[in-house]
Amino acid sequence: MKRLCLALALLATPVAAQDVDRAVSQSGGTVRWLDKVTGATTDLSMSRGQTVTQGFLTIQMDDCRVPAADPSSDAYAHLTIMDTRVATPVFSGWMIASSPALSALDHPRYDVWVLDCDG
Repeated sequence: MKRLCLALALLATPVAAQDVDRAVSQSGGTVRWLDKVTGATTDLSMSRGQTVTQGFLTIQMDDCRVPAADPSSDAYAHLTIMDTRVATPVFSGWMIASSPALSALDHPRYDVWVLDCDG
């Protein structure tokens, strides 16, 4: 009987871990745009797939996700950011709301970071 209980407990562990790590896509999110020269800031509410031009930047929100177990705990979004004066993206990747410096836009004039996802 002990072996059966132990086997069932071990089998259940990976399923529980998957729920903790699972994320769900949201319909959109909010990013903050900053012009470091003028000090102007704008909060951009975007839906998934939407593109917004602000200053010389064109920002596209590819996806916005939150943890399934606790949606209010954090948000992370995949963004593609183009400078209208450059042919290649200046940023393409995931930004995490709670750790914006972890994966940040490196631009001399502008800063962009994720605030949250909209469910």
